[in-house]
Amino acid sequence: MTDQAPAPFKESPDIPGKPVSASRTTLSHIMTHNDTNLLGTVHGGVIMKLVDDAAGAVAGRHSGGPAVTASMDEMAFLEPVRVGDLVHVKAQVNWTGRTSMEVGVRVLAERWNESAPATQVGSAYLVFAAVDADGRPRRVPPVISETEQDRRRNQEAQIRRTHRLARRRAIVELREKRAADGIED
Repeated sequence: MTDQAPAPFKESPDIPGKPVSASRTTLSHIMTHNDTNLLGTVHGGVIMKLVDDAAGAVAGRHSGGPAVTASMDEMAFLEPVRVGDLVHVKAQVNWTGRTSMEVGVRVLAERWNESAPATQVGSAYLVFAAVDADGRPRRVPPVISETEQDRRRNQEAQIRRTHRLARRRAIVELREKRAADGIED
């Protein structure tokens, strides 16, 4: 650890926006016995890794370079995934800030032994931070909504961001109050 202040954030000229469709992606994977948990269904961690992989690809595409996972929230498992299922992980940028992006992900599964269409088995929202070669934050292009659904997702992402920031502030305030009261954690 050094006593030097971190390098200041490098401002760059305005970056042109990118449409949602420019970075949207689908990652597909067949689930095998190696992916199962003790109950014989696919382990949630396997699905979470696929979610993070797809979201990371979208964040890198949108930002035009490296992006790291800052948080994952609202990971919902709606139905179990089984061995043999073809899982499709669909991801897109919902919102962008100065250096961060929210990526929304839907997880669908096609049952290997049914002719029914794929059903949604999960969803998640992840926040990624774009970084430069030295790991410092870098600007991301604004996301341009193309459809009414994109606009709704962007508005919902802004609500989630507000809640994340409020939760973080409340926790910091609580810890500061406990420290001021002499309570050690």
